[in-house]
Amino acid sequence: MTRAIQVFHTGELALQHRAGVPASYRDRVAHAIRHEMPQQHRDFFESLPVLFLGLLDARGQVWATPAVGEVGFLRSRDPGHLSVGARPQLGESLWLDVRPGAKVGVVGMELSSRRRNRMNGTIHAVNGEGFEIAVDLSFGNCPQYIQTRDLLWPANPPAPEATALPDWDARSRALVARADTFFIASRAAEMSDNPTDGIDASHRGGRPGFLTINADSSLSFPDFSGNRFFNTLGNIEADGRVGLFIPDFSSGAGIFVTGLATVDWHPDRVSGFKGAERIVDVQPEEIWYCEHALPGPAPLVSSWPMLAETGVW
Repeated sequence: MTRAIQVFHTGELALQHRAGVPASYRDRVAHAIRHEMPQQHRDFFESLPVLFLGLLDARGQVWATPAVGEVGFLRSRDPGHLSVGARPQLGESLWLDVRPGAKVGVVGMELSSRRRNRMNGTIHAVNGEGFEIAVDLSFGNCPQYIQTRDLLWPANPPAPEATALPDWDARSRALVARADTFFIASRAAEMSDNPTDGIDASHRGGRPGFLTINADSSLSFPDFSGNRFFNTLGNIEADGRVGLFIPDFSSGAGIFVTGLATVDWHPDRVSGFKGAERIVDVQPEEIWYCEHALPGPAPLVSSWPMLAETGVW
């Protein structure tokens, strides 16, 4: 069994092949995906005040959501485990599955430095404060498309206040229109003991306007050049169910969406968006607007330097 088959499922491998990723590159980068966290990643996670998660609900729909706490709420007792000392935001409202055995995707980002690491795992144990994740796959990410921000979060933030929306309203449309960052969670078709079968949590960034609401209430966004792992798009190829968390960093509010995604490779449409290699469309099934989804604002310090090479709708 090659290393690539141990860390990529058939959907990811199919997308890599369609995108023309050379087998030599795929096999080389597969060795950067480990079955435990290196010390650098363990230290990194423990330094964060927020962790972005991908979790399933009781129906198998996938959601992206943050878990927040004071620095130290994330702990790693050994390379194979990460403890989260907080519950995911809207966990009860969305019926998120945080029982032992449930799959979870993790992306940690240090917004002040553009550092980013990811991990896919299985919930190993649950306690009164949160839960512990057993690592399935661990890997680093480059700083592409991350905007640098300051975290101006109070010590005692207000509790989240969430409302389910029947459709996009003026407030939620305005938030999407100014978003330069969102998080997307996706899932494999099966939730098995195979490390490649699980949930992935990832980040997307661009110029405000790179995420848009279409006339039919669907969302669209460009897929820019990345690490060519195709974790998110490979999951969409295999299953299609996704969740988005779209934060408003000016206030701490956020939008939570779950729905079904497809990937459009048509060159006429792709060429209409500068920098895009594909277009991803998401048909929402549920939309929630949440005040205080994050503890407070995180004002922009500087945008990713290459954003001028990307477009808006």
